[in-house]
Amino acid sequence: MKEINVAVIGSGSTYCPELLDGFINAQDSLKLKKVSFMDIDVRKRTIVGDLCVRMLKKAGIDCETVFTDDLEVALQGADFVLTQMRVGKLPARHLDEIIPVKYGLIGQETTGIGGFFKALRTIPEIQKITDCMERICPDAWLINFTNPSGIITEFLLNHTKVKAIGLCNVPIDMIDDVKEITGPDSEVTYVGLNHLSWITSIVKDGEELLPKLIEEGFSPKVMANIKDDGFSLECLKAIEGIPSSYLQYYYNRNAKIEHLKEDKKSRAMVCMEIEEDLLKMYSDEELCIKPALLDKRGGHKYSLAAVSLIDSIANDKRDVHVVNIKNDGTLPFMEDDDVVEISAVIGADGATPVPVKKKTNRHMQGLMQSVKAYEKYAVEAALNGDDEAAMKALMVHPLIGDYENAKACYEEMKVAHRNYLDRFYK
Repeated sequence: MKEINVAVIGSGSTYCPELLDGFINAQDSLKLKKVSFMDIDVRKRTIVGDLCVRMLKKAGIDCETVFTDDLEVALQGADFVLTQMRVGKLPARHLDEIIPVKYGLIGQETTGIGGFFKALRTIPEIQKITDCMERICPDAWLINFTNPSGIITEFLLNHTKVKAIGLCNVPIDMIDDVKEITGPDSEVTYVGLNHLSWITSIVKDGEELLPKLIEEGFSPKVMANIKDDGFSLECLKAIEGIPSSYLQYYYNRNAKIEHLKEDKKSRAMVCMEIEEDLLKMYSDEELCIKPALLDKRGGHKYSLAAVSLIDSIANDKRDVHVVNIKNDGTLPFMEDDDVVEISAVIGADGATPVPVKKKTNRHMQGLMQSVKAYEKYAVEAALNGDDEAAMKALMVHPLIGDYENAKACYEEMKVAHRNYLDRFYK
């Protein structure tokens, strides 16, 4: 059994009990020696952290716990650093969602111009963490769940020295949904970028099952944070793959914009209500388990994805996970240093990409290349406070395009988020 010290950055997140539930379920192979709960929000850090401590005690896990708002304190002795931050909290997300709609653009926390501004706010704070890790715990692994996970991991792997892997619960949800239908022994090929991904092959007993599933209109369960517009049979046949929920923003763009115009509450406002309900539950000193309401936040199987990845690294399991890592020649149409979301063998030395047997079609290639160009420009803009790089990012993104609308929306959002964009206001 491997002993580990874990630092959770953003531990006031109401997702945190989900994470601890994962460690509790994995206690036969992972022994928590210390957990540092770090967050600058004292109220949430205390309420959420207290529940996590009660959960650990109920499970019979005796480990040191540290509550702090000091990053350096949290990182002391860390073997694994988990980042689950929301810079500007849910009010900033609300602005990401409502401002773009005025300009006929999709407002969403991970894609389009809303996700772009989340990246601009977040990368400087992630950089503070990595700078600190390089000094205090240079051998620790950073497991990033902070959205937009693909862009954040693009920054981590190409602009820092830390050992890092990006993670999302979308792949594990999609693959599990497929295997519920086809059986646990089916071989599923998953390819893409974070929140821009497809299942491109499902093989069982030597037979390719994907065309049959498409013909039957199969699609994985939609994430709890996305209003389901579905994918038509004609759309699925044209794609030649099973898309993730987030591709509804690309394939059902007009419907998504209409929802955003009609909705009386932004998703951020809904999440604020759910979060307060959760915090009230968490404040009950008798509660010592993860409440079912947490699933409504959209983090289904988050703990399974995160803890199983940590388990594989800590215990050198050499099993396969879908993660965000450098391409390193795996997909020939992408650059080697492009961060992609693919299957990899995970062990003590990190992630080794699994060769992709199924050729990806030009539709998927084109979307991935366009969005990757956007992601690289987004990182450049965030690091340098560069307006020119920002506009290049927005103009290459398939959901944005129109220069005048993009420019006007960018300027309004830049002012709205000024408190978190110091590099743009030197």
